[in-house]
Amino acid sequence: MRVVTKFRCGVVAAVAVVGLASNAAYAADPGSLDNHPSPPQPPQISASGNAHDNMISAQVGAVVFDQSKNGKGSSTGPLRPVIDWTPPACWFAPTYTPAQFKDYWTNQQLPGNTDQSYVKFIYDRYQNGHPYKNWNLDKTGKGYWWTIVFNPDTNYINADPNTGNITACYTTDGFWADTKQQPTEPNALNPQILSALAYAQLRVPTISVSLSPSGKQTVNLNTWAWLDKTTLKPVSVTASVPAIGISATTTATPVALHIDPGTPNATVYPASGDCPINPDGSIGTPYQPADGNNIPPCGLTYLHATTGGSPYPLRATITWKISWTGTNNTGGTLPNGIFGATTPLRVQEIQTVVR
Repeated sequence: MRVVTKFRCGVVAAVAVVGLASNAAYAADPGSLDNHPSPPQPPQISASGNAHDNMISAQVGAVVFDQSKNGKGSSTGPLRPVIDWTPPACWFAPTYTPAQFKDYWTNQQLPGNTDQSYVKFIYDRYQNGHPYKNWNLDKTGKGYWWTIVFNPDTNYINADPNTGNITACYTTDGFWADTKQQPTEPNALNPQILSALAYAQLRVPTISVSLSPSGKQTVNLNTWAWLDKTTLKPVSVTASVPAIGISATTTATPVALHIDPGTPNATVYPASGDCPINPDGSIGTPYQPADGNNIPPCGLTYLHATTGGSPYPLRATITWKISWTGTNNTGGTLPNGIFGATTPLRVQEIQTVVR
C-alpha cells in the first residue's frame, strides 16, 4: 500500500520544516522573541507531498528524494558515520513566490505585532527598497524567496529563547534568487549540502553472516564466516531541488565486514577483525569439509566456554564507503558509515567435534 504523508503547513519532504528568520528578529535580541513571529511555514498552496514507487517528492521549497535505489524493507536501517559527523542542522531553500511571501508577512505575522522596530525592519528590507522593493512582485515567475529550512532530526535551537542558542543560519536574512541561479549566501542549498541530506536518507540491509559451525560454537574450533555476494550491493539516494535544477546522488558501497566476538577470550581472523570484500563482491570464504580446522580468511575462534554464563554477543558490522556526484561535475566523499547486527552465541567445550 502506498503511503502519502501530509503536513498542515506545507511539506517537509521527509526531512525538513521550512521557516524564515532575520538577524534583527532572532539574533540581535534573543530575549525579546515574544513579539516576533516564529519562522514562517510555506503556505499550503505552495507545496504538496506524494510518495510513489519509493520516491518522496514535494513542490516548491522542498528537497526531492529519489529512493528507488535505496535499501527497502523492515530489516534496513540508517548508517552510523565512523567519525563525529552529522548532516546540516539548517539550510536555505527556495520556498516562497513573491505573493506568498508578502501575504505571510503583511496579512499573517506583522498585523498586531507590538515591536515597531521589528515591523519597520521587515517593511524596509522587503518592501521599501533596502534592498528589495515591493516584495519583488514584479519578478513573479522569475525566482523565489529563500528561507531557512530546519532539519527536524537535529536539535537546532534550545527551547529557552533567553539562552540565545541559535544556529549559523540565523546570520543570514531571507533573500531572493532568480530561477536557476545558485545563491552564494552561506548555507544556501547546493549539491554538497544535498549530498549530506541524501546520506541521512540512506538505508542499508541488516546482514546475516554465514557461520560454520552454525549455532552453538566450540572452544578452540575455528569458525568460518562469510557473506554471499548477492547480500552486498550498493545503495543510493538522489536529493534534488527542481526549482533551481541542482541535485546530488549519494552512494553507499560495502567495503568490509568487521567481526567483534563479544569477548576478549577469542581470536579473530584477520587479527584486525576486518574482513575485506573479495573481487567478486563476497566477503570471506564458505567452509568446505576439506578445510578441516584450518585458519579461515574471515572468522574467529572462541577460547573459553559460556557454561553457566551469558552467551557471547557476536557483532558483525559492515563498513560502507560513501561517495557522491552532483550537478556541474561536483562530487566527493563523505565519512564511511557502519551498520550491523548482534547474534548471541553460546560456546561449549568438548573433546570431539563433528561439523
